[in-house]
Amino acid sequence: MSLEIHINRMTREDIEGVVEIEEEAYGRHHWAKSSFYDEMSNNLAKYYTAKTSQGELAGYAGTWHIIDEGHITTIAVKKKFLRNHIGEAIIHKIIEDCYKDGVKYLTLEVRTSNTPAIKLYEKYGFQSLGTRKGYYQDNNEDALIMWTENIFYDKFKIKYQENIEKLKKLIEIK
Repeated sequence: MSLEIHINRMTREDIEGVVEIEEEAYGRHHWAKSSFYDEMSNNLAKYYTAKTSQGELAGYAGTWHIIDEGHITTIAVKKKFLRNHIGEAIIHKIIEDCYKDGVKYLTLEVRTSNTPAIKLYEKYGFQSLGTRKGYYQDNNEDALIMWTENIFYDKFKIKYQENIEKLKKLIEIK
């Protein structure tokens, strides 16, 4: 049986658990709890949680929709749920919301050493278009700047639909 995951908009009640995952994923250079509370009041922001059918918080992500661009600000999955396609399910939700809002392009930064994340982003059409030198404060690591092409282009939509069909065979998304 595949894992059932529920992806919904983040609420203030989710923030305590989100910060725990944030600490686990990013160490001491993680977002503060107050940053997540601030994002709940940001009209440009859309934050999501992924929970199991038992209600356990498994991951989260946030985006900003600015005119026709969506910037993924943060994304993380609880370690015990890594490699279970939860990050991919969250990206699926982000892209669906971008379609609804008319957002044409997605962008994000990712550590140059985070190969699993880079491969996931590439699977969903992100390409590296440069680096931000010394972007990460904890170790001065560079970040890849990744962008999608226009998500409304047929080339993107066809590949996206293929990915979603495969994903839905691996995980049940509600």
